[in-house]
Amino acid sequence: MPEVFHNGKVLGLSLVQNWLIGPVLMFILAIVFLPDKPQYMVGLIMIGLARCIAMVIVWNETGQRQYGICRRLVAFNSIFQVLFYSAFAWFFITVLPPYFGFSGSIVEVSIGQIAKSVFIYLGIPCIAGALTRLIGVKLVGKEKYNSRFVPLISPLTLTALLFTIVVMFSLKGNLIITLPLDVLRIAIPLLIYFVVMFLVSFYLGKKMGADYSKTTTLAFTAASNNFELAIAVAIAVFGINSGVAFAAVIGPLVEVPVMIGLVNVALKFRKKFFQI
Repeated sequence: MPEVFHNGKVLGLSLVQNWLIGPVLMFILAIVFLPDKPQYMVGLIMIGLARCIAMVIVWNETGQRQYGICRRLVAFNSIFQVLFYSAFAWFFITVLPPYFGFSGSIVEVSIGQIAKSVFIYLGIPCIAGALTRLIGVKLVGKEKYNSRFVPLISPLTLTALLFTIVVMFSLKGNLIITLPLDVLRIAIPLLIYFVVMFLVSFYLGKKMGADYSKTTTLAFTAASNNFELAIAVAIAVFGINSGVAFAAVIGPLVEVPVMIGLVNVALKFRKKFFQI
């Protein structure tokens, strides 16, 4: 975490991209494309607020074969999300919509409801991870902890992620099949969001003078989202059968193939703009 603050430009740009441009862009896309589907709107908004702290490492490593700065930004966004996601969600879901004429259709949500879900889904694992590392390093030393214990438990991460995805789609698979037009209406703004966020962030990073590693990290961090968190909060607050949860489930269905495509775009940009 302290290393994140050593590069003020990268941190500042990442903060603006992730916690200002991203949420505002998704909010605009949600109210433009889904004005008659308030629950789908809320689902999209919640995806836009959940900054990616997991799969972004995969996209980043695939796009540049290193992820030093990415891990630091992921650590920062993890803490930031635990502390402020509930306030952001309450503001964008409850406070802001009435100014755009949606006061009668947006369900009011309290900060407490969201904060409880965020703490269960992010806070507890974050605390458990910190304690595991603290105790493990003290017991066996940093070298053995990193070389033996971390590789031993690393497969659990991928297994848990795959399990989450399987459960999500098994619960909502019937709706995806029976409501293809709704899926399309949700997918279009998501597609626009991922592509625009990546291209804008890549351009801003290059314009700032960052090298390929930092530019790519900024682009992937800004473009990808923590769909697991969005789904967990949507289910906890609105219910598993809600339109909010349905829209949140469509998130990874769109994000995964789009981000794989953007990895190839990043590799082409590396040759064109960085000559490496």
